[in-house]
Amino acid sequence: MTYLQEGDEVLIPNPGYPAYAAAVRLSGATAVPYTMTEENDWLPNLNELEQTDLSKVKIMWINYPHMPTGSKATTSFFEAVIAFGKKYNILICHDNPYSFILNDHPQSILETEGAKDVAIELNSLSKSSNMAGWRIGMLCAAEERINEILRFKSNMDSGMFLPLQLAAAKALSLDSAWYTELNAAYQKRKDKALELLDLLSCSYREDQVGLFIWAKVPEKYTNGYQLSDEVLNKARVFITPGGIFGDAGNGYIRVSLCATEAVFEEAIARIRG
Repeated sequence: MTYLQEGDEVLIPNPGYPAYAAAVRLSGATAVPYTMTEENDWLPNLNELEQTDLSKVKIMWINYPHMPTGSKATTSFFEAVIAFGKKYNILICHDNPYSFILNDHPQSILETEGAKDVAIELNSLSKSSNMAGWRIGMLCAAEERINEILRFKSNMDSGMFLPLQLAAAKALSLDSAWYTELNAAYQKRKDKALELLDLLSCSYREDQVGLFIWAKVPEKYTNGYQLSDEVLNKARVFITPGGIFGDAGNGYIRVSLCATEAVFEEAIARIRG
């Protein structure tokens, strides 16, 4: 809402986190989805975007590691998207909450030369520090960007409950052992999730990172909704259909690693019947 008003446009990923479109609607601007594909490693095709009318575009949302596909960005992509933002005067908003989950090489877009001129980055303690629901996150950007956003935000709220801030400070002081233990637990869940997907004859990339597993449904299913409905009706197990993240996800399903190993084992047993 700092940067958008009615008549502006925002590029949002398809598939992507639905909250991006919702936030754009709240600002009065118009969301313009850009389609990503497995063949392009779930990265935006910037050459295709350059062939479209970008005159009203003020912001482009990107999100790597990507939710829901678990795809990682490359250094060369970050360089290209920063150049794209500068060329068309588009603010690049990088949402980066999954950077420390099952990811050996966390990356920030702000590592890219010139990124502060045209990019901001968001992160969250919800994922990496298990503080979901406490709504504690961070914004990293050039000083003038932060001041612009604070000027608006200071009129929207008056700060966060102090004990939560102190808890967040404690979380940020933890050493690497916390992340090692956390990721060991997620890896065990990931192994179970892949076992479940094998039962359903889905295909997937094992190099996915983050809190979710993205998988392509077998050809006998029209889309992920059909497979999800079948598993729900027959085994009473719910798996998220990929289409809720945009029509580019119609042929996929997403499994969350937020469930415990015991829940995965029960789901596997139910599906086996």
